[in-house]
Amino acid sequence: MSDEIRKYQNAVEVIKTAILQSQARAAKAVNQEQLALYYGIGRYVSANSRKKNWGKGAIDTISEQLRKELPGLRGFSATSMRNMRTFYEEWRQLETNSSVATDDIQILPPNSSVATDKITKINIPDAEIRQLQLANLPNFPLREFLSISFTHHIAILTKAKTYEERVFYMKYADGYKPTVEDLEKVIKQDLYHHQDKMPNNFLITIADYKQAYRAIRMFKDEYLLDFINVEELGMHDEDVDESVIESNIVHNVKNFIMTFGRGFTFIGSQVHFDKLGHDHWIDLLFFNRDLNRTVVFELKNGKFKVGYLAQLSAYLRILNDDDRRDHEEAPIGIILCKEADKDYAGYIMQDFRQPMGVATYKTADEMDPELLKALPPKEELQRVFVESSKKEE
Repeated sequence: MSDEIRKYQNAVEVIKTAILQSQARAAKAVNQEQLALYYGIGRYVSANSRKKNWGKGAIDTISEQLRKELPGLRGFSATSMRNMRTFYEEWRQLETNSSVATDDIQILPPNSSVATDKITKINIPDAEIRQLQLANLPNFPLREFLSISFTHHIAILTKAKTYEERVFYMKYADGYKPTVEDLEKVIKQDLYHHQDKMPNNFLITIADYKQAYRAIRMFKDEYLLDFINVEELGMHDEDVDESVIESNIVHNVKNFIMTFGRGFTFIGSQVHFDKLGHDHWIDLLFFNRDLNRTVVFELKNGKFKVGYLAQLSAYLRILNDDDRRDHEEAPIGIILCKEADKDYAGYIMQDFRQPMGVATYKTADEMDPELLKALPPKEELQRVFVESSKKEE
């Protein structure tokens, strides 16, 4: 860097920061305006379609005509307009027809003859965003509500059913910035009901309680590895071992990382360590930036056994002594097994000095029992797979 550039580098940084902040505010304002528009259109469509002011097929006709009169218009298909109606109807509690403890929200009372310029607006200055205090929506996360896209909202509304779940996933989408597809996967994996439930010993093995709680929140007690389907591999239950699962995880490492959340970097599989002449092979090794720790995943295709903790403890001891950098925290280990008595696992691991937890996993072939009833028997599916494989050969 030349002296001339170095001289003005501080000014460059100040201006650059101002530009980026302005762009961020502009993007946020655009999103808020879009949500306000969709909420208002949703209310208008709801008022007219639900009260039978419009005939059958009205939404399809209106959508088609809109696109004719506004060539290039996107986001106003009949499906999208029905989604706008859902968006309004599911969050109609935001109306100010009851008591709202803030004047920042300006919403008109609904009726079936709303004029074009009377469509609802949610007008909240960015600098004054505060949480709604409605009797029926306590501590509503208004900032998160306004920060995520309409498509994220629709994913949450269609996949999550209770108010508490929806609030949770709104906060998740705001904090982790997942794609809509990834958010749907997280909801499918039922993160809400599995959060903070993995049996672990973090509170007694991690000195910094904030770090301990961060680790507790990071892992679930059960994971759906839906990118792994042992049926597609043509294997019977007794043929499937840890190497099969591990191989599929390695080939789908991005999906595996998304399953566990942000901040993970893949280091390797079957990572070898020689300690005092004894070989040790770690199934899966990651580094997590948020925890500033390496994370070991040990895969077990069966029920939890106490011996697994001893094996994991040895790996963590070796990593801590031989691999950990000065600026890093002590490694964490997670046992992923097919089945576990989680109360028992949590009880046993309290005497181990290394931070560890036990979680279970399901693969794509472990489908909902009701869905399985509609499918051919497992043996028939395997036979068809084998026959089709022979034909390909």
